[in-house]
Formats: sequence, C-alpha cells, structure tokens
Amino acid sequence: MKPKRRGWENAVFLAPLYLFTLVFLIGPFVYMLVLSFMTRAETWGVVQEFTLRNYARILEPLYYNTLIESLKLALLVTVLVSLLGYPFGYFMAKLPPKRRALLLLLVMIPFWTSSLMRLYGWIIIFRANGLLDKLLMALHLIRKPLKMLYTYPAVAVGMVYALLPFMMLSVYSSVEKMDWTLVEAARDLGASPAKAFLTVTLKLTMPGLMTGVILTFVPSMGLFFVADILGGNKIVLLGSVIQEQLMKVHDWPFAAALSVIMMAMTSILILLYRRITGAKEMEGMI
Repeated sequence: MKPKRRGWENAVFLAPLYLFTLVFLIGPFVYMLVLSFMTRAETWGVVQEFTLRNYARILEPLYYNTLIESLKLALLVTVLVSLLGYPFGYFMAKLPPKRRALLLLLVMIPFWTSSLMRLYGWIIIFRANGLLDKLLMALHLIRKPLKMLYTYPAVAVGMVYALLPFMMLSVYSSVEKMDWTLVEAARDLGASPAKAFLTVTLKLTMPGLMTGVILTFVPSMGLFFVADILGGNKIVLLGSVIQEQLMKVHDWPFAAALSVIMMAMTSILILLYRRITGAKEMEGMI
C-alpha cells in the first residue's frame, strides 16, 4: 500500500510541473508548428489550408540572405564571446573567495538594469564626436570621427556586451566544479601547462563552454532590438523579420515558419551539447 501512496503523492506534486510544461512549452510549440503550415488570409488571420509555401519563401533571396547574414553575425558574436568570456570565467573561478564574490557581483550588476537602457548608453559612445571618437582623437589615433553608430561593428559590439555575462557564468560554474587533482596529475606526468590545459582542463570545462555557446548563438540571431538600436535599418536579422511579419505585415504563418527554423537550429545545438556532455560522462565512468 505504501508504494501506491508514494506514487499518488509523486503524481500530485509533479502535476503542476507537467501542466506548466504542457500549457507554456509544448502547447505553444505545437501551435506554432501547425500555424507554419497554414495559409495567410487575404485581410486578417489565417486560412486552414495546408501549404509548404511558408518554408519555400525562406529560400527567396531576400529572406535567405537575411538568414545567412544572421548566421554569420551569430557565429562571429559566439566566437568573440567565447574568446573573451572563457578566460574571464576561468580565472574568476581560481581567485580567492572574496575577490571571486566581488567579480561575480560586478558581472551580475548589469542584469539589474534594463538592457535597453544599457544599449542606449552605447549610442552615446558610438555616435559621431561621441566618447569613443573624442578618446581616439585625444590619443591622436584618428583625425576624423569614425561614425561607428549604425554600423555592423556597432551591432556586433552590442551583441557581445549583452551576451558576454552568460558565457562568463557558464564557464565559471564549470571551472569551479572541476577536479583539479587531474590537472596536477597531468603535470606530474610531464605535461606542460599548455598541454595540461588542452588535454584536461579544456575537456573538463567543455560542458560549461557549450552551455555558453548555446546561450550566445541562439539569442544573437533573434535580438532584433540590438540591431534596431545600434544598427538602424542597415542591419536586419532573422528576429527582425519575424517581428516585422508579426506586427506590421501580419503574416503569422510565415513568421511561425521562421520561428520553427530557429527552433531547429536550437535543437541541433542542444543535441550537440548532449553528445559532448554525454561523452564526457562516459569518459568519467571509464
């Protein structure tokens, strides 16, 4: 009788979790998937007619080029965030507790303010004759204003700034939990610091690095407000197209198809992450 009671108790406690997952995760995804195969109505809404035209439109030059440019920007931002965030998270985890707590606080402080307000601060820095131009001209590195605002580099910097803390915290969490005796064993066996890092430390912290990559690559394709604020109308991302189709054009099926493509890319990254972390767990068991 007791196992049955425990089963009922578990079902009661898990029911809210299952309900939340069904209503707020599975339900919207299924609706979006079904909507992507429907036909847009001539005036408003959708017509329940099955079609593949929404996915075929993605291959049109306008939307296909936007997809490719979004992928290129996401890849560039992910590489820059990895190169900056991994060393910071690594060395932060090796600091004494007091300094580590101080750096963690400094990393978390930007989350206390609106991301839009922080991005508007970059406008003051990047605009013509702004802080960046004045600093570079004072150092006699440039003679004319760079006019960084509303350019591709400005959008990339804004993306890196917005997503860098996620990489830092992911790597920090992975390094903090690492077994340092394995690194010491590698050094005792004659491995150089660089070789010990590449063969032991990097492999053990790969799950944290991959978590940071997922948290960076996926949002960087959809953060349309960063491109709107720092890029003006010159930089158009996949997220910008989805927002335009929903709010202005009202082509909901096509917006759903674009969202499904983004979900597919996310799923590929998650599968890659699980394969890497699963391989590490198997190595640890062996």
